[in-house]
Amino acid sequence: MTFARESDEKTSFAIMDYFREQGGYFMDTANAYSAGATEEVVGRWIKERGVRSSVVLATKVYGHMGPGPNDGGLSRYHIVDEVENSLRRLQTDVIDLYQIHRWHTESPLDETARALDDLVRAGKVRYIGCSNLRAYQLLSYLDHADRNLLEKFVSLQPAFNALNRSAELELFPLVEREGLGVISYNPLAAGMLTGKYRKGSELPEGARMQAHEFYFKRYYTEQALEVAGRFVKHAAGIGLTPAQLAVAWVLGDSRVTAPIVGARTVEQLTDSIGALDRRLTPEEREAVPAVPSGRWVGEDPVYDRTPHK
Repeated sequence: MTFARESDEKTSFAIMDYFREQGGYFMDTANAYSAGATEEVVGRWIKERGVRSSVVLATKVYGHMGPGPNDGGLSRYHIVDEVENSLRRLQTDVIDLYQIHRWHTESPLDETARALDDLVRAGKVRYIGCSNLRAYQLLSYLDHADRNLLEKFVSLQPAFNALNRSAELELFPLVEREGLGVISYNPLAAGMLTGKYRKGSELPEGARMQAHEFYFKRYYTEQALEVAGRFVKHAAGIGLTPAQLAVAWVLGDSRVTAPIVGARTVEQLTDSIGALDRRLTPEEREAVPAVPSGRWVGEDPVYDRTPHK
């Protein structure tokens, strides 16, 4: 998400190079990130490094890519158009995991499901997944796919961190029952769990909380600042950086396949993946300051945005 926006192409390439050097192979992006420019950066890196066969490439569809009535959402028109655009930008002939970025109330479920099924049958997409769905929406899709013998989602991408545990309420029990992978995002809560935001201090220049209003609404609350303060102190007490503890805490939930780690610099990525060297025991994880189970701070990240018109 940061590529071609907070990180220029040289920095983005360095981040991906380091990720590969550390054994990383799963890369997640979306068509709407930087109006397609993020996919283009990833595509150029994959081609220049010649690593397509050893990378699991994931992207998403839904975002508004233009002003027209068919330039966003989950209609067959938009899905078929955008998969071709993503394939071109990513410089590949198949996408390993194609995800709907969120639910679209104006697109018939059957139309979306059959369009995605057609992409798999055509060989343009290997697997399909979803992001930012409520439990009833995910269950509706899975049930519809079952009854109509269509491709089912294999993964869910929800927000999940020590300040947002809403996925524990209904989503995690559902994906556990259905056998879906969980590639959760926002493990650092948009930076809230790194210690950069403090009570009584102005927002750091260029920080995500300042650059993106939806992150500010989602996380910047008095409760979040209080929990984050205790979280940072706890990390220091057990010999971890706040970012490492945040990622380790997410990995401590057995239902999480892998957290998605975003970075603007190689140094940020180096810090975050240091969490792989420390697995928390259930007792250690329980001792980490966090909001109560199933709760979250600020605005619920899974909400119906203004429908595309």
